[in-house]
Amino acid sequence: MTVHPFVILFASIFTSNMILSNFLGMCSFIAVSKEIRTSLGLGQAVIFVTTGTTIINFLVYHYILMPLGLEYLRFIVFIITIAAFVQLVEMIVERYMPTLYYSLGIFLPLITVNCAILGVSLFMVIRSYSFIQSVVFGFGSGLGWALAIVAMAGIRQRLKNSPIPKGLQGPGITLIITGLMALAFIGFSGIVKIQ
Repeated sequence: MTVHPFVILFASIFTSNMILSNFLGMCSFIAVSKEIRTSLGLGQAVIFVTTGTTIINFLVYHYILMPLGLEYLRFIVFIITIAAFVQLVEMIVERYMPTLYYSLGIFLPLITVNCAILGVSLFMVIRSYSFIQSVVFGFGSGLGWALAIVAMAGIRQRLKNSPIPKGLQGPGITLIITGLMALAFIGFSGIVKIQ
């Protein structure tokens, strides 16, 4: 059964969100979601990297690895593609947006090991998506990740001056909020599912 690209877009943002459904990409999600501006910048970088690497990985997988019978190398090839693409993004952000570059710090190059980005490329292969479906899935997954991190940053900024018990401050309350957000997104799961 062929899934319409709009369904894949909607599902990758809401019902199959990489963070809130699959819990992929949690390390940078928890660490960078303290300020909306920084979260928005990282979210935009993730959208760009996820979309770009999905396109490249689709082409490499279907037009190089499959014809040569080297499908088993997809993990290594996907990681190399992601690393190279993130290096390009890092150079661009450092050159044209130095404030964002310094506020993201180590988390910009850590997009390379963001398992959500690798997960998108692997899900694309596992689900046998066409090129258009893959591009839409990559963009939607990045957009869903960005939506989640910006929402988390907004909530964390509102909680900054709230009387939270000392044992729950920091990562503790962040994980609780993430769980509540995941429960909220489960409400969309009856609409459409792509897994």
